[in-house]
Amino acid sequence: MDIQNYINGNFQNPIQNNWIDNYNPSNGAIYSQIPNSTTEDVEEAYKAAKIAFKQWCTTTLEERSRIMLKISELIEANLDRLAEAESKDNGKPVALAKMIDIPRASSNFRFFANALTQFASESHESVGQNAINYTLRQPIGVVGCISPWNLPLYLFSWKIAPAIAAGNCVVAKPSEVTPMTAYLLGELCNEAGLPKGVLNIVHGLGTTTGQAIVEHPGIKAISFTGGTATGAHIAKVAAPMFKKLSLELGGKNPNIIFADCDYDDMLKTTVRSSFANQGQICLCGSRIFIEESIYEKFKVDFVERIKTLKVGHPSEADTKVGALVSKPHLEKVMRYIDIAKEEGGTVLCGGNKVTVEGYENGYYLEPTVIEVPTDDCRVNQEEIFGPVVTIMPFKTEDEVLQMANKVKYGLSATLWTNDLKRTMRMTKQLEAGIVWVNTWLMRDLRTPFGGVKNSGVGREGGFEALRFFTEAKNVCIKY
Repeated sequence: MDIQNYINGNFQNPIQNNWIDNYNPSNGAIYSQIPNSTTEDVEEAYKAAKIAFKQWCTTTLEERSRIMLKISELIEANLDRLAEAESKDNGKPVALAKMIDIPRASSNFRFFANALTQFASESHESVGQNAINYTLRQPIGVVGCISPWNLPLYLFSWKIAPAIAAGNCVVAKPSEVTPMTAYLLGELCNEAGLPKGVLNIVHGLGTTTGQAIVEHPGIKAISFTGGTATGAHIAKVAAPMFKKLSLELGGKNPNIIFADCDYDDMLKTTVRSSFANQGQICLCGSRIFIEESIYEKFKVDFVERIKTLKVGHPSEADTKVGALVSKPHLEKVMRYIDIAKEEGGTVLCGGNKVTVEGYENGYYLEPTVIEVPTDDCRVNQEEIFGPVVTIMPFKTEDEVLQMANKVKYGLSATLWTNDLKRTMRMTKQLEAGIVWVNTWLMRDLRTPFGGVKNSGVGREGGFEALRFFTEAKNVCIKY
């Protein structure tokens, strides 16, 4: 099948009629083609968005909210269809897509449908000066949203929903590796009655289609989730044009485990935080530090749990670890396992490709646990983004804090302890945009989300997202 661009409410082929093969990670076969869009396609999408903005920005909050709630309901109604498409495109288990990805995409539209009606402006009375100041929050215009392949519809909707809720029109590019659910979203937007041109989806490569969006002079803001190197390039292009930027980038997140934790809960959650979505979540705890007194026990128990995780075809109900997203990505992850061995690491379990019967050409890899002798090794300093974690012991709080903060990233951290004073000390000192204590990936959509250092610029979520997608204008009236 051919996936098409969604421009001005219509599905259409790329202007130059160039296409990219789309692979099914579970069997390595080409199952569709997507547009290899150019600046011409982006320009057409921009023009549609610019025209639509004139009306959409004046649409009542209630009408915007109603349409967005309808999109949310349609995502829920198409749960099975969307989950199967996400699994086929990405390689994740269908069960995971049904439980997490698609419900969260629905929640994103529902949350911002409600949030936009509560997004209040401020006013300030200048006592003694007979004046009042009030702040308008006005939509920017046409904005660009570029999303990654690991949580395709989940993160695509996480950007689009607040952008259109705030009154903007969007030119969006999903990952060329996982385009299917973005394509299907266009159908649902039409069914929900979203006006033509409010959302435009242009498929293609980051170096061409993505570049055209970033450098377009009429697109006034860019929201991007992806790799740190790409984020740096976007900033270099966009900064001289004074575009607003929200960049959610890579992570190399520490999972710090103290002996006083609730052990069973910690162990169960750490298995999930290590290998959920084949470890292809920017929030996975890929560096596990365990207090010395429980290190040997943890090592045995953790490896034992990991060995029970079934690697299999994403459609099978008992599959816990599906296929990695692409052959090049699988090869990249395998290279890091070799690097770990070269640097003196010990592979405690996993590390091998898996052949699934009937799907021998799929991109499967055993969940891998590596014991490392030092935190200075590359596998502890560089983002792998796959089913690979490292473990090592620590002695003191100061020591583990130093190791946790040593990397160039600062997206998230997980802390396991029942010591309240330690919790307060460490959460303040950990260099991360989000810290989970005695849990992982528990998200309240009202809270700000983003990283520090090389993990990004800006914050998404809640009113932070609505602030990003609007410009503040102060009005002062003397009376």
